[in-house]
Order: sequence, then structure tokens, then C-alpha cells
Amino acid sequence: MSSLSKSQQAYRWIRQRIDDGRFVPGYRLVLGAIAKELDVSVVPVREAIRLLEAEGLVTFERNVGAQVALLEETEYQYTMQTLALVEGAATGLSAPSLTAEHIARARAINGLMIECLDHFEPHRFTELNLDFHAVLFEECPNPHILDLVHRGWSRLKALRDSSFSFVPGRARQSVDEHEAILQLLESGADPLDIELAARRHRLTTLDAVLAYQSAHKPVRDAS
Repeated sequence: MSSLSKSQQAYRWIRQRIDDGRFVPGYRLVLGAIAKELDVSVVPVREAIRLLEAEGLVTFERNVGAQVALLEETEYQYTMQTLALVEGAATGLSAPSLTAEHIARARAINGLMIECLDHFEPHRFTELNLDFHAVLFEECPNPHILDLVHRGWSRLKALRDSSFSFVPGRARQSVDEHEAILQLLESGADPLDIELAARRHRLTTLDAVLAYQSAHKPVRDAS
């Protein structure tokens, strides 16, 4: 028999589904339905929701109820805009040093990302996404720019482990854009064109997440 209290069990059950992307940002947490699923009363579920609210993972509003918290929109936007600039620059500066081996390694990682699409795991996809981009930006000869790229990825992880849990449909577009960047590299495209392609790729993800956030913001009571 589990030593966890019913509220702790409810907390762990909800938290696991937030962490693995099954409960995406904006997802409505219906207390009665969760209580029925766990075969408990609504009371421990409500206590679990309060714990998750204190951690910033859930929001609760009158006339709206509980839902998985959205990203801190402004901070996410600033981070993604900055990362688009510095990662784009790092990728463009890396381009002359990238060999056929680099491109083959990146394409193999993108292949693993494609395999993830049928049984989508946002966190695994995000790990592979970083691995893919790291192959393309780690040859950047400017250590200051490279440091800014690493900081940007770390800041993103602190905000929320995976943007793709918000907009799973964006993942399929992302792997197509990866292949387009690889084809630019293979063709010997101008480093500036590669930089701009990498920048657009990052900003397209930002636009998709912000659109999702806007569509899922709770409607406040006007009374």
C-alpha cells in the first residue's frame, strides 16, 4: 500500500501529466473528473491543485477553474527573440567549418526526431532538438556568442522544458525546416542566408507558441 496521502497521490498524478506533456498549457483541470479517475473525493484533488498553483504550474480563477499554467509570455518572448539572433549568428559563423560528417550527424538526429512524431514525447523531442542545433552552432568561432546561445537554451529550460508540449503540430514543421537548413549547408549557401534561415526557424516556433497562448487565455468575468 502506498505511504502517500490521497492529496500527494493526486499531486503526483497531475504533475506527471504536466511534465510529460499530456496536460498541455491551458488544459482545463476538472476536479470531479480527476477525482473519479483516481477514485478519491474532490478534497484531495483540490489540495493537490493548490500545491501545483503554489509552484506556478497551475492557475485557478473564479468562473474559469483550474488550468495548466501558460508560459510567462513576455519572458519567453524575450528569450526566444534573443536566442533567434544569437543562435542564428552562431549557426552562420559555424557554417564554413561544418563538414559532411557534421551534416550527416545532424540529419541522423533529425531522423530520430521524425520517428518521435508518431508517438510524440515533447521532452524527448526537445532533447533531440537541442542535439540537432548544437551540431550546427558548436563550431562557432566566437566564444562570446556561443556562451549567449548556451545561456538562452538554459533560460528556455527554466521557463518550461518543452515548447512543443504547447503546439505538437509545430514539431512536424520543425523537422522540415531542419532539413531545409541542412540543404542550405550542403549547397554551400552564403553564411548570411544560413543565419537568417536559422533565425526564422526559431521565430516561427515563438509565433506558434504565442498564438496558442492567445487562443487559450482564460476569459475573465466582465461583471
